[in-house]
Amino acid sequence: MKKMKTKKRIGIALTLGILAINFNTAQAQILKDLKNKVEENVSTSSSNLTEEEVAKGLKEALTRGVEKGVDQLSKPDGYFKDLAIKIPLPPEAQNVEEKLRKMGQGQKVDDAIESINRAAEDAANGAKDIFVTAITSMSLTDAMGILKGEKNAATAYLEKTTRSSLFEKFKPVIKSSLEKVGATKHWNTLFTTYNKIPMVQKVNPDLEEYATNKAIDGLFVQIAKQEKEIRDNPAARVSDLLKKVFG
Repeated sequence: MKKMKTKKRIGIALTLGILAINFNTAQAQILKDLKNKVEENVSTSSSNLTEEEVAKGLKEALTRGVEKGVDQLSKPDGYFKDLAIKIPLPPEAQNVEEKLRKMGQGQKVDDAIESINRAAEDAANGAKDIFVTAITSMSLTDAMGILKGEKNAATAYLEKTTRSSLFEKFKPVIKSSLEKVGATKHWNTLFTTYNKIPMVQKVNPDLEEYATNKAIDGLFVQIAKQEKEIRDNPAARVSDLLKKVFG
């Protein structure tokens, strides 16, 4: 009798064990199937993106980045209070600044530096259309290369393809802004004062060319920040297309 009960118990235990194994196996299979389904959906979603969609998404991202970057720079202190892009006196004018400050003429130096940065802030909006035109004319090959490139690939592309034309179109904008905020007057006062000092080598850098180049440098620095933000921060991808392209 005891043997029969023992055999019965063993049989029940084996049955339960087999059921447990089958249950765990089934559960594992369900999890595996679910994982495969998710991976399949992700793969399908990625493959469904055409090159045209990728290019469109990239152009949208760049346009948003340019607009945000330019808007930031065109605000008061956009250049002047940002140490990464603040425009100083040109290198060849370092002696000018040093000597005039020693002579108690530091205010003239400060006025000239501030006015140049104010001119850059005033002119910044004028660069927006120039950048957008360059972005919209970007080829599919360029767009795909940028998407797979470094985190500043788009900025590097824009600088390479637009720098010279940007300079030519932006220079008159800067010139107008320099005159509007009084930078030209402060600049002339500064160097006239310096050049009157006995025994100094006369110097008078080209203000328009210098200010234009430095203002453009600042634009690219700001655009690079915006590009990195869109690539790294999901919250910065504010449209479905951007989420698909950069996700």
